[in-house]
Amino acid sequence: MTDQLDEFAADPSLFDNEQFLQQLAEADSFLSLFKQALQRGQETLNQRFKNGADIRTLIYGRAWMMDQLLRHAWNQYSWPEDGSISLVAVGGYGRGELHPHSDIDLLLLLAQDNAEQHRDSIESFLTFLWDISLDVGSSVRTIEQCAEEAGKDITVATNLIESRCLTGDSELREQMYQRVTADSIWSSQQFYKAKVEEQKKRHHRTNDTEYNLEPNIKDSPGGLRDLQTVGWVAKRHFGATYLHDLVDHGFLTDSELDALDKGERYLWTVRYALHMLTDRCENRLLFDHQRTLAQFFGYEDIEGKLAVEQFMGKYYRIAMYLAEFNDMLLQHFEEALLEDEDNQQIRPLNKRFQVRCDHIEVTHDQVYTQTPFAIMEMFVLLAQNSELQGVRASTMRLLREARQQIDDDFRNDIRNTTLFMELLRSPEGVTTELRRMTRYGILGRYLPEYGKIVGQMQHDLFHIYTVDAHTLKVITNLRRFRHGDQAEKFPIANRIVRQLPKLALLYVAGLYHDIGKGRGGDHSELGAIDAKLFCERHHLGKWDTHLVCWLVRNHLLMSMTAQRKDISDPEVIHDFAMRVRDITHLDYLYTLTVADICATNNTLWNNWRASLMRQLYVETKKVLRRGLENPVNREDLIEQVQREALDLLRHEGISDYSAECMWATLGEEYFLREEASDIAWHTEAILNHSEPNQPLVLVKETSTRLYEGATKIFIYARDHEGLFAASAAALDHLNLSIQDADIITNDDGYSYNTFIVLDQDNQPIGDDPETILKIKNSLVEELDDPDDYPSIAQRRTPRQLKLFSMPAQVTLSSDSDRHLTALELNTSDRPGLLARVGKVFLELHIHLQKAHIVNVGEKVEDVFFITDQNGQPITDPVLSEKLQQRICEELDRQIEGFKGQSTHLG
Repeated sequence: MTDQLDEFAADPSLFDNEQFLQQLAEADSFLSLFKQALQRGQETLNQRFKNGADIRTLIYGRAWMMDQLLRHAWNQYSWPEDGSISLVAVGGYGRGELHPHSDIDLLLLLAQDNAEQHRDSIESFLTFLWDISLDVGSSVRTIEQCAEEAGKDITVATNLIESRCLTGDSELREQMYQRVTADSIWSSQQFYKAKVEEQKKRHHRTNDTEYNLEPNIKDSPGGLRDLQTVGWVAKRHFGATYLHDLVDHGFLTDSELDALDKGERYLWTVRYALHMLTDRCENRLLFDHQRTLAQFFGYEDIEGKLAVEQFMGKYYRIAMYLAEFNDMLLQHFEEALLEDEDNQQIRPLNKRFQVRCDHIEVTHDQVYTQTPFAIMEMFVLLAQNSELQGVRASTMRLLREARQQIDDDFRNDIRNTTLFMELLRSPEGVTTELRRMTRYGILGRYLPEYGKIVGQMQHDLFHIYTVDAHTLKVITNLRRFRHGDQAEKFPIANRIVRQLPKLALLYVAGLYHDIGKGRGGDHSELGAIDAKLFCERHHLGKWDTHLVCWLVRNHLLMSMTAQRKDISDPEVIHDFAMRVRDITHLDYLYTLTVADICATNNTLWNNWRASLMRQLYVETKKVLRRGLENPVNREDLIEQVQREALDLLRHEGISDYSAECMWATLGEEYFLREEASDIAWHTEAILNHSEPNQPLVLVKETSTRLYEGATKIFIYARDHEGLFAASAAALDHLNLSIQDADIITNDDGYSYNTFIVLDQDNQPIGDDPETILKIKNSLVEELDDPDDYPSIAQRRTPRQLKLFSMPAQVTLSSDSDRHLTALELNTSDRPGLLARVGKVFLELHIHLQKAHIVNVGEKVEDVFFITDQNGQPITDPVLSEKLQQRICEELDRQIEGFKGQSTHLG
């Protein structure tokens, strides 16, 4: 490798050995000389990179330059002349690959266990390398010690296999290589199994998808480590130094090698730019780097797609392509390394497919050419035969070639449409095979509309996967709801999926619910059009087609109703029920909605959101059972909840008279919003409150259900204009996130404020007396003096929120039924946001009656129900305009400091 590196990358203009030797001879101190050479060489490489030089010349060129410098540095110290110690490059450096900030992994290899004799030189040499700012990873070992460590740790074995002698006796390195590649250390079979297991664990850490929002260019599926894994196995078993050696062994074709080479060059190019941008060994494509890289590589915003989305889309497509190759090559190796050719049993499945060593394969090479429908049939067979572990490598290759046959005739062939629906109706394997179809490039060709969303990212913090990865996760969740172990976390969904008449319709809706994204326009409407064409092409009945299209068109309806409307209001529930029409539609919609929320972002399905969804489902089901023509009477509902609350209060020794006198000062809204248990809780505490001039603070969980609830904080205090602002600030100081707020003021001038909160981990506070006491005391202290509110504390704004800071948008609309004004706020999240909004309300004498707090990723979509100081809807256009303007000014001032902080490539 060293000779080939010298031949490929040797470049006197990058590093001139003769000139450097002369400078060394003349220098008083060679530390600065080495530093200057390193800096000058890297600047030269960076400039060539910006000028579009071949990435391989840069990666190998840095390794070659480092070889020269290390040899010169080595020669500055005293070493034995008998060849008993060598300097060896290992790991990525051993392969001759160095990015601008790659680690320099070195092995000081000893012939004998006499490191103490060389201690001074070794320590001085390594200290010098650190002094010139090299990120060096070093070890000092004998050949036997190398073998011993390699036997313990597959990572050590891998690093030592990829090694080159830089200086000293190269025979030492050769002996070490022979020793660590001996079967007694790791046999070829053991090595293969260990590297595959290592890859599985690495993929699991990155959510087993190429499509993470901020992927790791090395470790995510389809990243550089996947290519290196193939190379390590090939080197250990076949002695293959380069991937192109696999062509000679029959594992790759020339065209496949060319595709792999282009993919690796692309990843190298992005990684080089990432290192140059961050000035460190950064391998994560973080948000703050994605935009700068997109600009550097020349992408520009176009209608429907941002530049950064185009850049990341290309990355995702290449990552998926490389992951597919990784699958095929590792399967090739498994067949070569682990299977006994003399004892392979072949079991026929039909005329076109058979099973060999628990993997499916075609019976002959012309299967896909002669019977194209076999392309779809293979995935159905895999789903129907759970003992099958995958696809044989030779069949993968034939499938990759055959996918070119998928055209409109193929898509309309009743054999193929029937097979696809058969897959969706399969008892097992649906998700696995849809993922496999995506990985092998089949699903995107069979459903061209799905192909348009493959690798399509959405540049925000709400959607943490690309559209296609999110879609498959939705279907995964829908399938998972069937399992008994999901009954506790998803009790309603678990029960529903066991009763739905046609689960396949749910999966079709899941496939199409976001398929219209990226085209401009309403993606729900666009998706419904595509879904209708799918249903017609797959010969679904009219009722089935209507249901699927309705689900796609309305897949956001339930979550938006639960999160943005007052679902304690019977009229809201009745309006939602009118949209749903029957319990069957409600069941399908609820299940799809929960699966969608859980697949969008891991943090979205929290206890409070589960509680909202459950309440909306249960109340709507009651309305549908009662009949849409029989809406709930508000007076009857108020009378019922008051009667239930009085029953509870009698058990606590509270008379009906005392409670009813207190309730007489409250309006209807209080009894519509609150449950009987909470009304009794409030009433007892207020009647027993001995200090009317001091705030009363109550804290409890909203529900006893383990997975459905949040923490409810009730504040009873004299009403004043700044109460909401102070309460929001105080809760923010306690690192509590407000999910919902109800503000009721009685006729005696007291405010009943209820906040639903979660902690920093999106969990309720729980039954923790110490924490609850701290919350109570803190709130009482903050709220006892309206003239002495503390200034709002500024916590650090997370990096990602800074990147997604967006101007505030405020709209006002009339809620005539409840004589309120609805103020909708759309902006980016930040600490203290509600307190700032409350400050504006205080300034303009706006009274807050209720608030719905909705955080989706980096976005805030809050709704405040407000009145003017006289308790009337806001009709004054001057006040309306001023209110909008002041909220925007207050919030946008906070994000001004976030702008201009992104790093730029020079």
